[in-house]
Amino acid sequence: MRDKGYLNTSMRDIASAVNIEASSLYNHIKRKEDILEQTCFQLAQKLDLGIKEVNDIYFGAAEKLRMAVNQHIRIITEDLDASHLFIHEWRHLSPEKKTEFISLRDAYEKEFRAIIQLGFNEGVFKDVDEKFATLTLLASLNWVIEWYNPKGEMQPKEVAEKLTSFILSGLQKN
Repeated sequence: MRDKGYLNTSMRDIASAVNIEASSLYNHIKRKEDILEQTCFQLAQKLDLGIKEVNDIYFGAAEKLRMAVNQHIRIITEDLDASHLFIHEWRHLSPEKKTEFISLRDAYEKEFRAIIQLGFNEGVFKDVDEKFATLTLLASLNWVIEWYNPKGEMQPKEVAEKLTSFILSGLQKN
């Protein structure tokens, strides 16, 4: 699905990729949509749990942001194929599931916005448009799946550290 896209991938393609007969695949998966739903919702739940853990801890905004970025990068780099589906293919969920997914995504965004607001309230972040800052931040984090190579020079923790430093340099007051 990462190579062909969700719509252009058949159950036969999936069976071939996992080296089994298409008829055998149906013993495990009823519909292609099940793969998309399961992947999107599992990642959404992992991300949600991670950001809520960060926001439940009493730390300042800069440290919370650092922890949240690290969690996000760790989760999306664990399985780049699943992350690709989560980030790019969620639009193909059924209308009901899409609505549910968007609610989860919006709640996740709200948790990041809370960190930005906390930084402003603490006087350590510039007065920025929280929504714009959050969307820019999440776009930067999600773009990692486009270029990250697990066999490359940087490991997820290093990617997260570099991104956090870059993001904080734009948010923090001098």
